[in-house]
Amino acid sequence: QVQLVETGGGLVQTGDSLRLSCAASGRTSSINFMGWFRQAPGKEREFVGARGWGGGDASYADSVKGRFTVSTDNAKITMYLQMNSLKPEDTAIYYCAATSTARFRQPSAYPYWGQGTQVTVSS
Repeated sequence: QVQLVETGGGLVQTGDSLRLSCAASGRTSSINFMGWFRQAPGKEREFVGARGWGGGDASYADSVKGRFTVSTDNAKITMYLQMNSLKPEDTAIYYCAATSTARFRQPSAYPYWGQGTQVTVSS
């Protein structure tokens, strides 16, 4: 089992920045990819970005490319989501997730999820 805890959400204004953290614990040696997803009211959960736990380039949804950055600190077993130039359409509950597979864009591929953290961007 892997446990994930997100922190860092909040209320910001358009154009502001915010950094989310996701601390992993438990059987972290089984993690291959860690990802960020978000879900807005009335919408399906969508992929935001992901990165291999062993390093390598991160992948992003087109809607956040160039504004969001996924990074990992293996020593702290923590993943981060740096969000810049935030827009009202970024408002959602943000979840971090972990998987042992390489299908990192599919929510169904992730067996481990954090509790979610609310990000609200006001116009």
